[in-house]
Amino acid sequence: MSCAIATGPAAALDAVTGTPILTVTGDVQNTNADGVAEFDFDMLGTLDAVTFETSTIWTDGLQTFTGIELDDLLTLVGAEGETLKAFAVNDYAIEIPVSDAVDGGPIVAFLHNGEPMSLRNKGPLWIVYPYDSKSDYQSELIYSRSIWQLNRIEVQR
Repeated sequence: MSCAIATGPAAALDAVTGTPILTVTGDVQNTNADGVAEFDFDMLGTLDAVTFETSTIWTDGLQTFTGIELDDLLTLVGAEGETLKAFAVNDYAIEIPVSDAVDGGPIVAFLHNGEPMSLRNKGPLWIVYPYDSKSDYQSELIYSRSIWQLNRIEVQR
């Protein structure tokens, strides 16, 4: 399955073929379902994923995470906002400034230690920062933005 984006002002993502696990709404230009961008697990797996090791305050020892960089996801959907409101499956929500979405920054992880994440294990998706890469990522503010059981992101101006 490819995840190509059409070119031009009416760019669109390929439609999902499985159950969507991530929906991106709000100020997005590239969509595939009624003005929103939906991604299923297989679609996320076709994107340019990154993998890194880091420790977290919620786990023991080094952990490996694989996912799409948040900045790449925002580019893919044509996001034009200043703030991301990220929602968990249980409707818990946090705000993340778009300025956090930088190369080498947080990812929308879909694999933890090489395996998909169940709801019981913080899945299906978890926004993970490379906490060990710089001290700025080791703060209560950043930890509070590391939402697990992620299923929706709303791009806000």
